[in-house]
Amino acid sequence: MGKTEKLFTKNFTFLMLGQIFSLIGNYTLKFALSMYVLEQTGSASVFGTLLAIATVPAVILGPFGGVMADRLNRRNMMVALDFLSGTAVLAAFLLMGENMSMFLVGALQIVLAVLGAFESPVVQACVPQMQRGENLLKGNAAVNQVQALAGLVTPFTGSLFYAAFGIRPVLFGAAVCFFLTAFLEHFIQLPCRKRGNEEKEGIWNMICADFGDSGRFLLREEPQVLKLLLLAALASFFVVGTAIVGLPYLVRTVLGLSAEHYGAAESAMGAAAVAGGILSGVLAGRLQMSRLYRLLIFAGICLLPAGMMFLLPVNAFGRYLVVLLCFCAVQAAAAVFSVMSLSMIQERTPAELTGKIMAFVITFSTCAQPLGQLIYGLLFDAFTQAVWVVLAVTGLAVICLGVSFRGLFLSFHKSQR
Repeated sequence: MGKTEKLFTKNFTFLMLGQIFSLIGNYTLKFALSMYVLEQTGSASVFGTLLAIATVPAVILGPFGGVMADRLNRRNMMVALDFLSGTAVLAAFLLMGENMSMFLVGALQIVLAVLGAFESPVVQACVPQMQRGENLLKGNAAVNQVQALAGLVTPFTGSLFYAAFGIRPVLFGAAVCFFLTAFLEHFIQLPCRKRGNEEKEGIWNMICADFGDSGRFLLREEPQVLKLLLLAALASFFVVGTAIVGLPYLVRTVLGLSAEHYGAAESAMGAAAVAGGILSGVLAGRLQMSRLYRLLIFAGICLLPAGMMFLLPVNAFGRYLVVLLCFCAVQAAAAVFSVMSLSMIQERTPAELTGKIMAFVITFSTCAQPLGQLIYGLLFDAFTQAVWVVLAVTGLAVICLGVSFRGLFLSFHKSQR
């Protein structure tokens, strides 16, 4: 890697400030809407259906967002998308009466999901356009830290705000956050990379050409990037499935502990994600990419004692502490792996393809996470009396994943010399 330059340039500073307000508005709104839906309907199925519907646009439209990110001015796209998000939330605020209908809630979530599907690849593509060398890794780590901190803080503040004022002030506050984000992003200065006579290409031909370029890059020119994309999706499948489904199930159902214990566990997991993001920045330039597979092996090893706790004569609280410690270690390792693997992909991707490849990263992850949640929900239900089997087998699978992909990271390291 080259000489380290200033990380927080004017462009990156405005990008980060915009992300802070955007994430605060987004996460607070999602949390408040979740509470509102459950409060109004009392139905887990309605709640689950709305969540599932909101994930569809990211899968379908994400790649098209990547095409736009590489064809249009990324700054202008971010400004427009955040302004539209603020307008949509403000419209919901103005349209709702005394009670907000589930149709309006669903429509708002779909609109925000569609806009988010286009914006996520743009934001991810901006980081490598702003940063190089070690700063690319530090920049991705900073973005990861902001996301983790927002995920840690907003549920608490969102619950207080919602309980004190209700849903309408939350909608208004979220709209203000989106508008403020658009205002801050307006000060970012990024060159627009235009390719050829786009006006004469036609939209369909342009989309086909861009997807063709992406396919050739992943399948022929850099198949290692495709393998790393698949590995990241597999890691997300195991880690998210185990943590999101397994942790609440183990704490509340298997161990029979209180909601306060689960709340403390969620806070600890959030802190572990933040720590992983910080560690990624600290290790920039020190942790060799050729050894990145060891993070997966470490995560797999951490799951083994968590499973063993359910075979040993230990009380519920003792099991809780060990399981939580193991899960936090897995969360931190996963955060470091995510940041570093993303930086590896960005470094190997040409500037004109960054948006599309980042869209594939988001799409793969978006598909892997709900699939992991579904399968692990079935597994934990099937092995209620032997949850150690699920944890032990998952740990061994993640270890095998790390060992089998060792050669991939070695080849990445050699090609970077």
